[in-house]
Amino acid sequence: MSDSQNSAGRSHFVNQLRVRPDVLRAVPSEAAAPWTLRVQAAEAWDAVRVACTPDTSVRDVKRVAMGNLLPDVAELDAWMVKLHGAEVANEAVSLRTAGARDASTLFLMSRRRRPLK
Repeated sequence: MSDSQNSAGRSHFVNQLRVRPDVLRAVPSEAAAPWTLRVQAAEAWDAVRVACTPDTSVRDVKRVAMGNLLPDVAELDAWMVKLHGAEVANEAVSLRTAGARDASTLFLMSRRRRPLK
C-alpha cells in the first residue's frame, strides 16, 4: 500500500490534486504512517503530501513541508498553519488534537502581509 492510500487501500482524491509526485515523511521511514496530509503554501503556488500519524505534531508536519516548499525560509515561526480556515495556535499539539483527519489540507501562510504590486 502506498503512502497516498488509506487503510482500505483507496487513494484519497485530495492527495492527488496538483501535488508533487513524492511523498514526504514526518515520521521515521520504518514507522507506519496511516495518514497522508496535503500541505499547501500560497507563496509557492505548490503543494506536497506528507505521510504522518495522528499523533504527529502540527509543527513537525510544518517543518517537513516548509523544508520542501519554502527552503529559503529560515524563521518557521514567521509562518502560520491553518486548518479548516483557522490558525492552529499551538503547533505543538498532535494533528488529531488540532482537528485534522486523514487527507486533511494544511495551509501555510506568512504572518506578515505583503502588498500586491
